[in-house]
Amino acid sequence: MAVSFLRLTAVAAILVFGASAQSGSTPGDWPTYGGDKGFKRYSPLDQINRDNAKKLVIVWGRPAVDPRIKDKFPDLGPSNYFRGTPIMIDGVLYAPDGVGLVEAFDAATGRTKWVQQPVEPTLKEASGDSTRGVAYWRKGPEERIVSVRGQYLYAMDAKTGAPERDFGENGRISLKRETPDNATYFGFPGPFIVNDVIVVGGNGGGRAAAGYGDGGFDAAAKPEDIRGYDIHSGALLWTFHIVPKKGEPGYETWGKGSAEYVGNMAAWASMTADEELGYVYVPLSTPTASYYGGHRPGMDLYSDSLLALNAKTGKLVWYYQLIHHDLWEYDAATPPVLGDITVDGKRIKAVIASNKTGFLYVFDRVTGKPVWPIEERPVPKSNVPGEETWPTQPFPTKPPAIDRQGFTEDDLIDFTPQLHKEAIEFASHFVLGPLFTPPTIIEDERGGKRGTLALPSDWGAANWNTGAFDPETGMYYAVSMSMPTLYALRRNPNANSPMLYGEGLVPRAPKRPGEVEPPPQQDFPDLSVQGLPLIKPPYGRITAIDMNQGTKVWMTPNGDGPRDHPLLKDLNLPPLGNPGRPVALVTKTLLFIADSSSALFGHAGISGPAKFRAYDKANGKLIAQVDLPVGATGGPMTYMADGNQYIVVPIGGKGYGAGWVGLGVGGVGIFSEAQAQRGQNIYRAKCAGCHAADLTGEHAPALRGDSFWSEWEQETVHSLYGRIIGNMPPDDPSSLSPKDTVDILAYILQINGLPAASKPIENAGDLNNVRLQRPK
Repeated sequence: MAVSFLRLTAVAAILVFGASAQSGSTPGDWPTYGGDKGFKRYSPLDQINRDNAKKLVIVWGRPAVDPRIKDKFPDLGPSNYFRGTPIMIDGVLYAPDGVGLVEAFDAATGRTKWVQQPVEPTLKEASGDSTRGVAYWRKGPEERIVSVRGQYLYAMDAKTGAPERDFGENGRISLKRETPDNATYFGFPGPFIVNDVIVVGGNGGGRAAAGYGDGGFDAAAKPEDIRGYDIHSGALLWTFHIVPKKGEPGYETWGKGSAEYVGNMAAWASMTADEELGYVYVPLSTPTASYYGGHRPGMDLYSDSLLALNAKTGKLVWYYQLIHHDLWEYDAATPPVLGDITVDGKRIKAVIASNKTGFLYVFDRVTGKPVWPIEERPVPKSNVPGEETWPTQPFPTKPPAIDRQGFTEDDLIDFTPQLHKEAIEFASHFVLGPLFTPPTIIEDERGGKRGTLALPSDWGAANWNTGAFDPETGMYYAVSMSMPTLYALRRNPNANSPMLYGEGLVPRAPKRPGEVEPPPQQDFPDLSVQGLPLIKPPYGRITAIDMNQGTKVWMTPNGDGPRDHPLLKDLNLPPLGNPGRPVALVTKTLLFIADSSSALFGHAGISGPAKFRAYDKANGKLIAQVDLPVGATGGPMTYMADGNQYIVVPIGGKGYGAGWVGLGVGGVGIFSEAQAQRGQNIYRAKCAGCHAADLTGEHAPALRGDSFWSEWEQETVHSLYGRIIGNMPPDDPSSLSPKDTVDILAYILQINGLPAASKPIENAGDLNNVRLQRPK
């Protein structure tokens, strides 16, 4: 088939929370939520290393919403799916909080500097969702923080959080656009700044309850066009139509006039940029609807494509369509990673794209030419009426896929003969086949097939979490999960719709008077056997790819998986890997990754306590792991402050809530030696009569050792401060001054083995976010 799918149109206690080649920031900063504008998720820092990683502890915690906002709006209920990875600039952390407001806090103390205020003091204005990150811009003395919250784009002064009055109307502009179902705009990735242009994508032009257009039986939606705005005024500079308009190149790839009414297709993942070239790289998702395309025959440009746009003008530089006529929701849902590699002695400015298939597609980011050949290979044809499967799909020849592709009996669970037998019987009711086996119709007659089982799932082997790149070694670290899915179609009851088939609950006809509404039909059974995954492990993995050679170096499961299941616990199995969407962080010597929380979308992740792990990046060997109260919901980041390296992770989950936790080696002191000495003298005079001179508690609870830690571990230091100042001494409670109280507190912390710092505790308010962690 003589079709080119590459188009060139132009040639401690207070701890916590990088490096960027493109942004010009200092090595200890973390200037974008992906680390740099190439989204490497890399830092050259190595104070935390192989030798001391086992001493990592949680030393800091901060709630997802600052107390001053919660106090104003006590009915706020932020989601446990807390996406906000902070950025760090010049000692200040900036992040979207649990309701999407921007918070700025001191990187060395954790103390709040400012919190963005709702435009109106109402619960409606204060409510919202977290996004993945904010963007930072500087020119001379002027510094701006830019965020997306709901349907608005905001710009604020980085030092004060005050709205930039010259930006739009009082510091914000509306991103609202018309959609067939009047869906409001939202964009989880947040904004992306390329030089002086703010580039905005979004999450698709359909209502959230309809799955953003992924499923259902309605062909109509809104394409989420890419837009560029002026950083100074907020003026709209350009719009790139991701479904071409009539007269634009690519319009003819949408058959039956479908370009006039299909949509969805969004930059679900973050964009990335090469600011020297002035190019922004945009990964796009699937069109309406994701599992049937009979109403949209053709290649469907620019769905599932990687775009390179001129960030100043919005003009297309080049594109590559990774999936033609998508029927699997195999979105390009991953940030394209920019890195320089050396292939056959030639230095290449590369962009590494991935999508839910588990393939890595590697291009010269200047020209769009594949670094290694990408072959168009035949794929199975659909037998669904009206469907016109595209006959080929792109298959990269290098590097190898990062996860399993296609579904056969060999993929079924086989821990025991009985489990394997049950899995074979279960799978016999479905169509199995290689990658790109299309969805099939549910056959209701006895013995009929119930749809197509597939690997990877429509949640993807790769997703927004995949990919970290080491610029020193050229190694790409791919995080993926193995989880099957079911593609099962039913006839659309709406005879007037051009979309003949769809997936999901079939729309019901209006009830007649007195008619009882039948229960919804369940077409999607749980893909498990005896509570275990239907397929073999690993269920979550890390794969290291040498991008200079295009070869796999190592693979390791991330986490234990279901080893403790009653049917497996006596089998002495190795780690099986935890499914989910964890995010990698790579540094000079280590690769860090946490368990993913079950609070994330995608029906996977850890419910309850989780682990944060450090791996040797050279071979995948587990070096250390730290207990987390719940799993991660965003990406970890690292930076330097006051001479110490810190790591911060957004976490969230049932029974805990959401927030940030900070990790450091052995803890970081919050009190000084002199302060602890003063506290010892005050303690002897005011407290020793009840708690004993050695704090063992003759007539009151012990303030040291096991008794102390059993009550206070993981509590905030401020809670301990409050207990002391509110209740001590018992014969004259609340008679201690705040200064004497923090001095006594410093002495108690010192006695319990916590390290001192060069600075004393100066303000009890600084203790709100510091959690007590017993030294190892």
